[in-house]
Amino acid sequence: MTLRRIGITLGDPGGVGPEIVLKALGGNHELPEADYVLFGSAPVLRAEERALGVHFDFDSVKTEISALSGTLTFHEVPSSLRTVKKGAPSAKNGLESFRYFNAAVAEAREGNLQAIVTAPISKSSWALAGVPWKGHTDYLSHFYRGAIMAFWSEKLKVALLSHHVSLKNALKKVRKESLLDFFLSLHRSLKRVRAGGFVFLVAGLNPHAGEGGLLGREETGEIGPAIKQALRQGIKISGPYPPDVVFRSALGQPDKIVIALYHDQGLIPFKLVAFDRGVNVSLGLPFIRTSPDHGTAFDIAGKNRADPRSLIEAIRLAAALSRPN
Repeated sequence: MTLRRIGITLGDPGGVGPEIVLKALGGNHELPEADYVLFGSAPVLRAEERALGVHFDFDSVKTEISALSGTLTFHEVPSSLRTVKKGAPSAKNGLESFRYFNAAVAEAREGNLQAIVTAPISKSSWALAGVPWKGHTDYLSHFYRGAIMAFWSEKLKVALLSHHVSLKNALKKVRKESLLDFFLSLHRSLKRVRAGGFVFLVAGLNPHAGEGGLLGREETGEIGPAIKQALRQGIKISGPYPPDVVFRSALGQPDKIVIALYHDQGLIPFKLVAFDRGVNVSLGLPFIRTSPDHGTAFDIAGKNRADPRSLIEAIRLAAALSRPN
């Protein structure tokens, strides 16, 4: 039987990424059946192994790990890093984490991976290293303009119209044409994931969803018309709903996804209910990309206190959304 191939990147060496990756792979957590490929550099990997008291034998053809059904191989990414500075943004660590991700994306674009699971990176470290992208999704958008940032958990699912941009620039995307393109792309990305599909609940932009135009006209002039056009094309979608109540309508409803119109509108409620087990997922790509919904946690990096549960959920979701070649 051909197994799906899932790449895993170590993330920022100065954060908790290497720690949660090794804890996920080396613990007693039940992981999906797949062939896993770990992208990183040997100095970072070995330093983290020593800190955690674990060891992975990548010299064998098949690495036997109790948590895995399949294989685990190591993809060495060339590096000049010999020591790791923990607990703060760093240009060297930023370049290192970008190289891991870049190598994994190259493999996925060649069809050699069906999914990538990324440990957290630091946007500040990328900026210090001169990396021009503001994160994983921003880099993927360089190749795939329709890349969608979404957040997934058993309790709540959210898709974001805009990603890591200023609120001023995010508001510029709230236009009928952009919204309709987004609705169609999200629908295409998810139509095979769940029998019966998903229902999209669109959040309004203004308080009380504009109150019929009294508190803003985006709902009547841009959002509402885009929803009507999407309905005509067979998408299960409704709204716009007042943003202070729409998330309650999707809470605990596995078939419902809230479409939030800017980053924090969606992330504040999502992290409130699913911080430990939430997953960031990139849709609209020919492969799946997932990651924990938390960051590098510099304050606890190197202290063996990081919880791998969100990364484990990211691995499980990557397997659930991807298919073997």
